[in-house]
Amino acid sequence: PMGDRRMEMEGSATTAAVTNTSLDGASNITNITFYPYYQHSLYVAASYILGYFFIFLLCMVGNILVCLIVLANRRMRTVTNLFILNLAISDLLVGIFCIPTTLVDLLITGWPFSNTVCKLSGLVQGMSVSASVFTLVAIAVERFRCIVYPLQPKPTVLVAKAAIMLIWVLAVVIMCPTAVALTMEEVPFHYMVYNDDFNHTFPLYTCYENFANPQMRKVYTAVLFALIYLVPLTVITLMYGSIGGKLCSSVVANIEPKQANARVQVVGRRAGQPMISQKKIKVIKMLILVALLFMLSWLPLWTLMMMADYAGFDRDQLDLLTSYIFPFAHWLAFSNSSVNPIIYGYYNENFRRGFQAVCKSRPFCCVIQNYPNKGIVCCIMVPRKKPLSLSDVACVMWLLF
Repeated sequence: PMGDRRMEMEGSATTAAVTNTSLDGASNITNITFYPYYQHSLYVAASYILGYFFIFLLCMVGNILVCLIVLANRRMRTVTNLFILNLAISDLLVGIFCIPTTLVDLLITGWPFSNTVCKLSGLVQGMSVSASVFTLVAIAVERFRCIVYPLQPKPTVLVAKAAIMLIWVLAVVIMCPTAVALTMEEVPFHYMVYNDDFNHTFPLYTCYENFANPQMRKVYTAVLFALIYLVPLTVITLMYGSIGGKLCSSVVANIEPKQANARVQVVGRRAGQPMISQKKIKVIKMLILVALLFMLSWLPLWTLMMMADYAGFDRDQLDLLTSYIFPFAHWLAFSNSSVNPIIYGYYNENFRRGFQAVCKSRPFCCVIQNYPNKGIVCCIMVPRKKPLSLSDVACVMWLLF
């Protein structure tokens, strides 16, 4: 999968030699390797579960609120906010498909799911991450056009929707080789032992990229690193660097005396350099912070994946990476999907008002209906306007999880 592109088995292995004697007296010695079913101790596993559950909760709640705020308010459906909506959707996909599967894969030795989940999880993970990166590039380009070339026609909502469709098409095309190459296979002579009971063992399966040429995996890793990280980072840096230069020239223009303010603005507009409002500057700061945090959050994981393919680590080093360093790198990368709504609420007044409106009002009332015969507890959302209570929060969390 996108965040875990390795075949090596984790955990402390125990190797046993089994001798098979045939009828003619020939003996064959087979080495059977046993792994613990759970990779980590209870305390380490509990820390992983708490850490991943925390970012999963923030990711789901925050990005769902962002989607609701943009979709419920027509005035919020600007070009920039449509890209932010697309970013929130891709972050939701990261939270739904990346965080749970990665956590279970970290806790249990081998691949615990089916072959279909192996392919789909890798495809969806890669698509969501690619869509997030390309959306950040689209936001940077859109802001660049509006700030550096303000007299040119601004992108319309229709153009933004077409760009979003193109983003997802590119994400699917780039990750198609992953879906084709990913496969689940049983590792011969490798078994998992449950609770140190060698009478209670399971066959060991792995989900990995099975390219016809083993070197293709290294090439594909380098291509993904270039297309999903290096090139977008370069484009975003150039776009925001040009915007920064424009903002600096705008600040210099603002130093002019107030008496000549009107004349300077008129001359500036005629020269193609209108004054930039403080509100736009604040939005630019917000978007730069979103892009910067994305790049910093994913840098450790990309570095580890490149090192795992090209550095040639030995078995002990791989065990250390996959058991402790990879989980933290995954957590840091996925946490980026949960921090974006916090940034929007801090920098953007419209999003902040939307968050406050959701918290102060009671748009949904939770009505619990119990069906004991079927063992179903149904939570129905009924519109009402009252302060949000603890039962409402519990109801919403029940619906989400």
